Amino acid sequence: MRLPDDIVECLGAVFAGENLVAHLKTLAFLASRERRKSVKIAFMKRFPLFIVLPLFAVTMSAQSPTPSDGRDVKFEDPLFDKLVGNWRVVRKFGDGRTAENTVRVGWVLNHQFLELHYLDVATPPQYEAMAFIGFDHKMSRYVLHWLDIFGGRASEVIGYGTLDEAAHSFYFTFNTPDGGQFMNVYAFDPATKNWTSVMRQKSKGPWSLFAEDKFTPLAPKP
Repeated sequence: MRLPDDIVECLGAVFAGENLVAHLKTLAFLASRERRKSVKIAFMKRFPLFIVLPLFAVTMSAQSPTPSDGRDVKFEDPLFDKLVGNWRVVRKFGDGRTAENTVRVGWVLNHQFLELHYLDVATPPQYEAMAFIGFDHKMSRYVLHWLDIFGGRASEVIGYGTLDEAAHSFYFTFNTPDGGQFMNVYAFDPATKNWTSVMRQKSKGPWSLFAEDKFTPLAPKP
């Protein structure tokens, strides 16, 4: 069997006594490389390519991590399932004002978001909003996009939320564009099957109540 040229060259340097230690290390590396080649050739002779490739594909597939988020990873939440439906919502603001909305809640966009469509009952409506609640599986946190008639600046921030299972509540916090903070807590009452949403805000001083929503099921039209 003919030795590769680089091994022959290295052997010549060893016998000539040129930098013996360095050339011996190189020779050991080249010999190891040739052994790996021999094993690979023997394997390919024993197992044809049409057998090896499917095995390789299966191995790579098994090693590929399952994506934590994406089209096929839907947002399932048994507590938020209890919010699905049509609701009458009475809102009481921190300054004493009140307003009434209807809220239609349902899963949308391939079950990736829970949509809450708020619409004021006045004629014409004085307020409308669409809130989209999703879940970031990679970060293990809820996200809340709140879009309403006040435009882009008020809606440019995303709320991040956590679940308190014992309290049947979701806590969302926002950092507002003006440097303040906003909190929205959705809470379910197992006894009445109703929901509340308490919103608080903080600018430069302490936290203050912005508004409290009380959800009751909207009676179907006769």
